[in-house]
Amino acid sequence: MHIDSERRSTRWAAALGTLLLTTLSACGTASSGSAPGHHGPAASTASGSAPAPDPVRVPGVGRRLYARIPAQSRQVVAVYGKGRESAESEVVLYVRQGGGWHREGSWAAHNGRRGWTLDHHEDDKRSPVGVFTLSAAGGTFADPGSKLPYDHNTYAYASPKEWPEAYQHDFGYVIAIDYNRVQGTPPRDGARPLGAAKGGGIWLHLDHGSGTSACVSMPKSAMVTLLRTLDPARHPVVVMGDRADLGA
Repeated sequence: MHIDSERRSTRWAAALGTLLLTTLSACGTASSGSAPGHHGPAASTASGSAPAPDPVRVPGVGRRLYARIPAQSRQVVAVYGKGRESAESEVVLYVRQGGGWHREGSWAAHNGRRGWTLDHHEDDKRSPVGVFTLSAAGGTFADPGSKLPYDHNTYAYASPKEWPEAYQHDFGYVIAIDYNRVQGTPPRDGARPLGAAKGGGIWLHLDHGSGTSACVSMPKSAMVTLLRTLDPARHPVVVMGDRADLGA
């Protein structure tokens, strides 16, 4: 979910107050005339002339981004975007074992409805390419056994009632992506260290069947697995982007 300012309204601000106006927005809101995305794993861009994969690195992640993964990280959520302009992606959970990364699960997912960007700005409807820590979780649903600190709040994470029915449970489970936010604070915290223009409030959250405002959305089963698996002691991060930028 992207909590940029899209689709905030005066009525919503009055109902939820100034704090929630800065902490909840329309990551899952439908854009006018936009067609729903389709689930399915992202297609590989490998060609016959591509070099053999390096077993030491996360598959599909090039040296540039891999170098940004903290040395102590033992869990990586990789988000493989189908293309720079696509809202379709695949999420894969990797766990470090010995000298390599082992695939623990994969799920069809969605990213920003306009694709990906190396320079994210508020309301551009694109997900930021990069490596970001994962330090907090929450949602309207009760804690399913999260190892990350879990902020259960049925009010703060509730979708605006004017959103379509398919979007009403987007924030049942969320995991904050530490892009332009204070690491370790609840996902609903609205602080933006880089400034409001750089956007923020980018989460992993439940899927509604199409692109988001900048977040990454996935099935409920995937979110439950991540919440029960990602462990602060193992320094989890998300590596995300379209396949071309990920592999650069």
